[in-house]
Amino acid sequence: MSQPEEKPKGDPWHAFGYIVAGVAFYGVLGGLADHWLGTRYLVAVGILVGAALGIYMTFARFRPEQPENTAHDVHDPQDTE
Repeated sequence: MSQPEEKPKGDPWHAFGYIVAGVAFYGVLGGLADHWLGTRYLVAVGILVGAALGIYMTFARFRPEQPENTAHDVHDPQDTE
């Protein structure tokens, strides 16, 4: 028997939202840290970290679910197939 085609677990706009929210949130944190520390580069670091975490969250959300018993194949002696 063939397995049914796997569908994504959510709306593709979630992927866009994760990336934009990560860039915005960590960019603002980087801007606040720049203001507090008197530097000018932490905004860029915050934006890059936010983008990376947004992409990670997108992959974590949309990866296909793995079946529970994939580590080993259990053979049933009563199975005649």
